[in-house]
Amino acid sequence: MRLIVLDTNVIVSAAIGIAGPPARLVDQVLLGLAQTVTSTTVIAEYRDVVRREKFHQYGFPPPWLDYLIADSLELPDPPRWPHSIPDPKNAPFLALAKIAGAWLITGNLKHFPRSARHGVTVLSPADYLSRLAESESGV
Repeated sequence: MRLIVLDTNVIVSAAIGIAGPPARLVDQVLLGLAQTVTSTTVIAEYRDVVRREKFHQYGFPPPWLDYLIADSLELPDPPRWPHSIPDPKNAPFLALAKIAGAWLITGNLKHFPRSARHGVTVLSPADYLSRLAESESGV
């Protein structure tokens, strides 16, 4: 089973758009077909963002978030990411993926340019689901 780190925008998108790739990806996680990796910093980010007033209209926080967090593989916060990325607030997600040997799944690929990844696979939710389908079909 592939280890994945979910960027916060995937959590938000999954809760807003229940039919899109982020929601299908979260369904895969909740069904035990993918294993999320979190850390104290990542969990705090999830909880902070889903409690923002602008998301109240969508019924946030999503009812499945606590289960997703509880079922995740929680690792200690990794060391600070030593490489420059466009938004340093995203660095903990990249650092966690690197230390866990996980893929980082994000709806904002531009926040993680190839030159800043240093060996971390970064995919969109749709690309991840496509790879998952290919591996299940033996392609």
